[in-house]
Amino acid sequence: MSDATVPKEEEILQQAQKCFMRNGIKAMTMDDVARFMRVSKKTLYQFFSDKNDLVERMVGHFCTAHEQAIEDIRKRNLNAIDEHFEITRYIAGQLAQMHPSIHYDLEKYHPKAWATLQHTEDRGVMETLVANMEKGIREGLYRDDLDITIIARIYVSRMDAVFDGELFPVNEYSFVDVLWEQFRYHIRGIASPKGVQYLMKKMNKERK
Repeated sequence: MSDATVPKEEEILQQAQKCFMRNGIKAMTMDDVARFMRVSKKTLYQFFSDKNDLVERMVGHFCTAHEQAIEDIRKRNLNAIDEHFEITRYIAGQLAQMHPSIHYDLEKYHPKAWATLQHTEDRGVMETLVANMEKGIREGLYRDDLDITIIARIYVSRMDAVFDGELFPVNEYSFVDVLWEQFRYHIRGIASPKGVQYLMKKMNKERK
């Protein structure tokens, strides 16, 4: 990408996301982002007033893309366990590209962007989980005695724990491994006997 063809805001946000995901946020200056994108810093300032503005709008862009990807999975008419699996696979793919300091950097240095991420993600997870559990109950894959709202709230609180550096130090655990353990733990806790059998068959197939 060069200044000969000035990139659009959408392109800058996509490239900035790659830069921050790879290197963390605090460590990157506007000069670093410009070098990563192979544009001048002047080009960045045509669209963004400062680094904080760039980070806030990048997070908004990320949340919108994330919500769309989840919605696309839900439109595939998979059964409840397969749907939850594919959503987890998508999130795991995102986490695999994420620098370990991302969440800490956002929370400490960009509180508005952090609040946007937390609110959007928590709302989206709650809505997706509730719909998924309702579907699973209809399909007989989940128990019919679930208190859906309570379980959804527990799951959301556990998602925060995935990124807790004290609970899961990054030199000992990966985000992806913790996320997949949470997936298995969650499904086993809510599945009917039919659902548990389906889950075991699916996980064995995936391992192969």
